Amino acid sequence: MTKRIIIVGGGTAGWLAANHLAVELRGEPVEIMLIESDEIGIIGVGEGTVPHIRRSLKKFGIPESELLARCDVTFKQGIRFDGWMSGTDSSYFHPFASPFPNGYDATSCLLSQPDVRFDSVSAAAPLMESGRSPKLISSSEYEGVVDYAYHFDAKKFGELLADNAVSRLGVKRHTATVREVRLSHSGEIESLVAADGKVFTADFFVDCSGFSALLLGGALSIPFMDQSSRIQTDTVLATQQLATPEHIPCFTLAKAHEAGWLWDIPLQSRRGVGFVYSSQSIDRDQAVVALANYCQVVPEDLTYRMLPMRIGYRNAFWSKNCASLGLSQGFVEPLEATSILVTDFSAELLARNIHFGADGMNAAAQYCNRVVRYVWERIIDFVQLHYCISDRRDTDFWRAVTAPSAMSDTLAERLSIWRSRTPLKSDFFSRFDLFDVDNYLYVLYGMKYPTNLKTSTPYEEEFLRQQLVAHQSQAGQWISQLLAHREWLNRFNAAYAAAHAKGQY
Repeated sequence: MTKRIIIVGGGTAGWLAANHLAVELRGEPVEIMLIESDEIGIIGVGEGTVPHIRRSLKKFGIPESELLARCDVTFKQGIRFDGWMSGTDSSYFHPFASPFPNGYDATSCLLSQPDVRFDSVSAAAPLMESGRSPKLISSSEYEGVVDYAYHFDAKKFGELLADNAVSRLGVKRHTATVREVRLSHSGEIESLVAADGKVFTADFFVDCSGFSALLLGGALSIPFMDQSSRIQTDTVLATQQLATPEHIPCFTLAKAHEAGWLWDIPLQSRRGVGFVYSSQSIDRDQAVVALANYCQVVPEDLTYRMLPMRIGYRNAFWSKNCASLGLSQGFVEPLEATSILVTDFSAELLARNIHFGADGMNAAAQYCNRVVRYVWERIIDFVQLHYCISDRRDTDFWRAVTAPSAMSDTLAERLSIWRSRTPLKSDFFSRFDLFDVDNYLYVLYGMKYPTNLKTSTPYEEEFLRQQLVAHQSQAGQWISQLLAHREWLNRFNAAYAAAHAKGQY
């Protein structure tokens, strides 16, 4: 007997769910339908990703060339953090490339050289500084000389996912606005009633309805676990600005501010710029002025959207015959592109564990809820790390976010241990640590976290020095071989247009 899954809500979350479910359940007697409303807009602010997305897109069967051609894509090799420490020249990279040159842990060796930046251990840092693409013209799809992700237009990305799910994977798409959720006597979701009176029934439902959490939060009353004491930014102003004509950075810029931070994400045709701030520190008018000043426009001419943030996650990701993804599941501020990452991860987790028998469904739900709660807790830890180890104390905001009182026990324990020694891979014992030792090393020592270094033998120091030299020499060779980011994209666009004209795409 054919089972039906209904996804409520489109956008990135809904269509990631549709693609993951369709791929994992291919060949099974399951019908997948996505219902989206033309009355409810898509937030569509998140335009940065991490490398995990490449694996998913490849699994969905989406050619990288199609992604690049349709979604205003640029490459992202990491994030540059400006001003997160005191001092006017405070800046560091958090690259995606490994901080272990040739697989060796050179952390102590590198930190013992106070004049050397920690991010110099990464081959990606010089590529970002020189504005190079992470791919050669000859690179295969989804492959580069260093690890990379993307910046893209979120709405165009959602449409790409939708087209792939419908045309390649057989997902059904229906336009309707859900007005009512009906429950069975056992408390499961039985059906959805649209504004036009049409009733939709299914065996399983996926809530991608955004912050409203219409199904999981509304109908099933799963409580929201507020985490605003740990992440104190609560509002976003987002705008679009003109792109830089010639130079396109291959990183996201995260620039600290007296009351939060600003992002600057380069696309091919424009820039996505936003201000993430605490409304307890400045009001809306002051925030608009800050964003306008960064964009070098007068406040009256700034076109922007204001988006309140609710920091936290649902107490359960999956309850009865319903799971939630995207903003209906949870949200932590935009730092480190965590929203799409958790959505992509959770959608794949759901697709691999979904079960329609009562006993199997309950066991799968319990397992997935433990995993997703762990993921959210560690995500919040990692985002909070950027604030709590800062030495800034110049404003009320920075004094508040550097106070240790709201820190999780896990983060507090790790920071205490890492004062005595540098982080190890074994400190991250779960495969569900989506940010692991690599990520923590770049942030900790980009922000000059104080750690007692072990004493190395002369042999170890010389060996690691040689590894670093070889690693950095390789980076120098890549710089000479790789095209500038804009030039690579221009060449790709010209080649794609020519091939498309010949019917090759």
